[in-house]
Amino acid sequence: MAGPGTGPGVITPDGCAVDLYRVLPAMGEPEIVHGAIPAGAGILELGAGAGRVTHRLVALGHPVVAVDESAEMLARVRGAETVPAKIQNLRLHRRFDVVLLASFLVNVPDRALRRRFLTACRDHVRAGGCVVVQRHSPGWFDEAADGERATGGIVFRLRDLTRPGPGLVAATAEYQVGERVWTQTFTAERLDNKALEAALAEVGLAVDAYLTGDGSWVRAVPVSSGRALGRSPR
Repeated sequence: MAGPGTGPGVITPDGCAVDLYRVLPAMGEPEIVHGAIPAGAGILELGAGAGRVTHRLVALGHPVVAVDESAEMLARVRGAETVPAKIQNLRLHRRFDVVLLASFLVNVPDRALRRRFLTACRDHVRAGGCVVVQRHSPGWFDEAADGERATGGIVFRLRDLTRPGPGLVAATAEYQVGERVWTQTFTAERLDNKALEAALAEVGLAVDAYLTGDGSWVRAVPVSSGRALGRSPR
């Protein structure tokens, strides 16, 4: 669960900094999604922010509908239809080839909210389509520690990390670009494969494949679609 955010410019209700997300690069996420879905598949992207992933997906040939609760974020999105809405309240009455729930939103520790996120995925994916979910890998919860790394002129720091309860990690993420610094606190709940599969099953989804070796990217399908499940090795 994202918490308070600090730094220059507009901070969204969930603590994200608009000016930061304008400059954060995609880090391979679009290519993972693109490789797991049919060419040209239409995507409903939940929690799209300022288009960090959206723009590359569009460039890869996918029509995208970008959903975010922040109008300031969506004002930075180009080349995609935008919908200002909270994920848990989304009612588009449309279905898509692919629904994308990235940014570790599935690791929210509020289990009722998690179910509403996944219900929104299930309600908007067409029969024969799929839902692509990004989670913190189970191993991340054991390995996470305070630290710093730099990529493309952006310094990322994880600090004040604690484990406030079984399966929980709480920390502050700090981002520095030149003299500008933003922070955002968060708490994440571990979802191992069994817990993830159970959460998906509650809303009528089933794992179709684990897309990465660490299990951080998962493809799921509607149970009623009749599609055979071909699971990747865990």
